[in-house]
Amino acid sequence: MLFFIDESGHDRNKAPYEVLAAVAVAERDLWNLIQAIRMAEIQFFGVHLTEVGVEFKGKKLLKSKTFRHARQGPAIEPNRRRDLTRDFLMKGWRERQGGQPEMRSKDEFTAYGQASQAFAQRVLELCAGHHVKTFAALVNTAAARPAEPNLLRRDYAFLFERFFYYLEDLSPVEMGIIVFDELEKARSRILIQQMERYFLETEKGYQRSSRIVPEPFFVHSDLTTAVQLADIVAYCFNWGTRLKKMTELVREEIKPLAENAFNLRYVGKRFDEDAGKEWPVYGVFYLDDLRPRQEREIQEKK
Repeated sequence: MLFFIDESGHDRNKAPYEVLAAVAVAERDLWNLIQAIRMAEIQFFGVHLTEVGVEFKGKKLLKSKTFRHARQGPAIEPNRRRDLTRDFLMKGWRERQGGQPEMRSKDEFTAYGQASQAFAQRVLELCAGHHVKTFAALVNTAAARPAEPNLLRRDYAFLFERFFYYLEDLSPVEMGIIVFDELEKARSRILIQQMERYFLETEKGYQRSSRIVPEPFFVHSDLTTAVQLADIVAYCFNWGTRLKKMTELVREEIKPLAENAFNLRYVGKRFDEDAGKEWPVYGVFYLDDLRPRQEREIQEKK
């Protein structure tokens, strides 16, 4: 099982929350899903997005301006919408390659906005058809952070916990590999060290290393379809999902997409021996404190 992870809002640029999101895809389903998404690109955009230097990331396809453009005219017939969208994208590509600026028509802007929404909806439908599960930690931007830089944040630890539970539910021998969007090399080293300490030096982490390979892979998102998919999910959760205690406003236009992503979330059960009963375990959750338990307990005693 492959867990592709990306984030939304960590640059603190207007996003209401920080979101660390993941999509879990079985290796037997991954290539079929990638091919289906590429076919959807042709269906809605008339071109593969990589060919025109565009990633299908949330902040590119689902920003407010794109929705405003989509609403500025009536729904465009799908074939004409595809042709107008292709012209829109090709003009942008030629400009970025050093060509002269080309005027884009109102219809082209409208078509691109409508195509982007339809494509995002289709991608989430394809996820459902290829047995994808979603996971996410939705984090208050004011959440306390670990004082010690080598400690793994709770959003990562809780995601790994949910991954572990999901793998346990699948089969007695299912293993998981973690794939991140590429970070700056210094950040990647820090994260690898934090994960190594978590998986090898903590009791729970060591237990979970029996199912999750502790050393992650880092890939270029513009070359890796599933990481871009994780980004779309993270963006939808950030702007369209509100769990208990989450008070920031939502973008109503994102809510239908967020609901579809939310419906794909992992839900399991675990027996609590102390309580003597089963408790639900959710793959999408909210955190307002990122410090590990030891640090929180020390701080509370002061």
